[in-house]
Amino acid sequence: MALPRPPLLILVGPTAVGKTAVAIELALSLRGEVVSADSMQVYRRLDIGTAKPSREEMKGIPHHLIDVVDPDEPFNVARYGELARDAIAAVHQRGNLPILSGGTGLYVKAVLGQFLFPD
Repeated sequence: MALPRPPLLILVGPTAVGKTAVAIELALSLRGEVVSADSMQVYRRLDIGTAKPSREEMKGIPHHLIDVVDPDEPFNVARYGELARDAIAAVHQRGNLPILSGGTGLYVKAVLGQFLFPD
């Protein structure tokens, strides 16, 4: 019998439907932290067109995997999956609910372990 997984709330949808605002409100209500599942928000200095939330929009809610790599740095979905699983585990360790939010389905599938990536 498989061990139960710790809770993970996943919020996905197309661009510009308000996922960020909903994720923040859920985090405020459920003692959560947001883990971005957006393939462009991981890059530093790529702020135009990526809809990164401002400090004010975050309302004090911790956000993870935003601005973590430089645009000229090698990065791929396998690396994202590792970083996201680490962030989710850290959120659980703090006793909070991780909220995986974004529009990059491939990133969500990588977190859920639906892919095997060779070394």
